[in-house]
Amino acid sequence: MTLPLVSYRLLTRLLEPLAPRLLDARVKQGKEDAVRVDERLGATRVARPEGDLVWLHGVSVGETLSLLPVVERFVKARPDLTILVTSGTVTSAELLARRLPPGVIHQFAPVDTPGAVAAFLDHWRPSLGVFVESELWPNLILSARDRTIPLALVSARITEKTAAGWARFPASARELLSAFRVVMPQDDTSAARLQNLGAKVHGQVNLKLSGAPLPHDASAFTALSAAIGDRPVVVAASTHEGEEIAIVRALDHIAERLCLILVPRHPERGPEIATALTRDGYRFALRSRGNQPNPETDIYVADTLGELGLFLRLADVVVMGGSFGSFLRREPWGGHNPLEPARLAKPAVAGPDASNWQAVTADLVSAAGLELVATPGDLPRVVFPLLSDPAAARAMGERARRAAADVGAGLDRLWDALQPLLPPPPRPRR
Repeated sequence: MTLPLVSYRLLTRLLEPLAPRLLDARVKQGKEDAVRVDERLGATRVARPEGDLVWLHGVSVGETLSLLPVVERFVKARPDLTILVTSGTVTSAELLARRLPPGVIHQFAPVDTPGAVAAFLDHWRPSLGVFVESELWPNLILSARDRTIPLALVSARITEKTAAGWARFPASARELLSAFRVVMPQDDTSAARLQNLGAKVHGQVNLKLSGAPLPHDASAFTALSAAIGDRPVVVAASTHEGEEIAIVRALDHIAERLCLILVPRHPERGPEIATALTRDGYRFALRSRGNQPNPETDIYVADTLGELGLFLRLADVVVMGGSFGSFLRREPWGGHNPLEPARLAKPAVAGPDASNWQAVTADLVSAAGLELVATPGDLPRVVFPLLSDPAAARAMGERARRAAADVGAGLDRLWDALQPLLPPPPRPRR
């Protein structure tokens, strides 16, 4: 082990007694689950089932949700295996509780201290670890390697800043990356950065491009559709601070009365959005308060967690949030996943910032399933013709759906790469 990694291990061992206090402070801030916080120290009340266990790990919402297609593939193809999914945030745990298949176990990932990692690995004894990560945690990775647990780093996105940080310790980076039997970055840029740090790349996969349409509650869809009535619906999906009001004011220029559904990226911003809408005199309802839209409602603020699939299904046109940061003079948000409306055959419009989804955005634009505008003020020029011509909107949505299917084929490549690392299936009984 290199000197920087030895130093890291010693330092985290020395600081480990402080971990419970730090976690208690995070509980008070709402950043940890008070009931399950001990899982962050490797302790659990959940018994490990007998047999082989595959461990899938992602940090926050995006990474863990991108693992769902992998989970589903394991459940269908290898029902003999127990699947354990770990994540590091309360929000990701809440979403996974709703969406993981029955029998799949969720735990909070251990903090990267020697004791917490050892307790976690001692209890769960995984046969394979699959990481969807942008950070490399030395104790977790090296402890798994030392126990001869095969590891895969997949759908990896490494930023320029992270790569530059590890480049200061090239031998340590090589040692960490050599612990992975399979390395499959998201894109060419991350592949080049990982290779420069010493990784052996085995192809590419972006799990955020794979998967089925977002789920929804059919009864909730029926109730909302009836409440909205015949009005056309525009959904502003995954919006950020300042975007909601900019989009609302822009769509005011459409003469036809529509129902605008605002789905903030961070649902806790609901009261903040309500304050801004009240100030400007809009008639709105907040879903978090149990309200339904009525004939007098112009705007429905969908400030709840995990229901984007429901609202996208109600949409005639979707406006992608997180894409107007430059217009609002904010730090760029990089856009959000345009495949979410595309998989549901919904025509979509986005702003100029799609830096986190450049290749996908280019594919959808090339297929004429997504249109880009420079500012929120340009939205009526695109949205109004689509609302006025449902056949054209359906055709655009279908082009988006076909393009989404074309770019989402990476799961098969990943599945093939993982096969040599998996324990053999049980022999059929005669």
